[in-house]
Amino acid sequence: MKESLDIQFVSDIMCPWCVVGLGNLNKALDELKDTVSADITFQPFELNPEMRPEGQDFSEHITEKYGITKAQSDENRVMIQARGKEVDFDFNFTPESRMRNSFDAHRLLHWANLEGKQAELKMALFKAHFTHNQDISDYSTLANLAASVNLDPAAAKGILENGHFIDEVRKQEKMWQQHGITSVPTVIINNKYAISGGQPAEVFKNTIEEILKKEAEQKA
Repeated sequence: MKESLDIQFVSDIMCPWCVVGLGNLNKALDELKDTVSADITFQPFELNPEMRPEGQDFSEHITEKYGITKAQSDENRVMIQARGKEVDFDFNFTPESRMRNSFDAHRLLHWANLEGKQAELKMALFKAHFTHNQDISDYSTLANLAASVNLDPAAAKGILENGHFIDEVRKQEKMWQQHGITSVPTVIINNKYAISGGQPAEVFKNTIEEILKKEAEQKA
């Protein structure tokens, strides 16, 4: 019989390491598919809750926020692109790349979860932002992305324009902060175990195996 895992994946669409972490978590779960079944829910976290509506140039944002040089920022991009390739993801950084406000995208993800399409929309948002340099704070863009994963674009636009799920998303964000989460990705397994960062697949796999062993011992 397969062991079932409840996985809460706390992340932001603006976070490249969340893409890497998710890709490697999925790789690990694929390797464990004969013994493990997992239910992943994506939880909201905003790296830049005060981000202005027009966004900010990516390089400018990174050098300002982390106090690094443009050369260091460029180096980081090359490393992230390489890590992205390992999980078949194309990080397409260009001079036009911008950081965006992700709150409305998180509202749409909350709805997508109710509709059973959250994982598909999450990946569509990552690709729109990092591969195609689309503005994922724009309602029309978000409605089109919803349509791309077979969600009703008119319903998506209505949710965004009418302020649906604002309170729910704020409440979830606050709860994770109160749980001490200050960086993403953070992967919470069975509401007990946390794995932080865009870890390699091997780390996820080994940690999951250790958790299963520990839980089996506790039941014995």
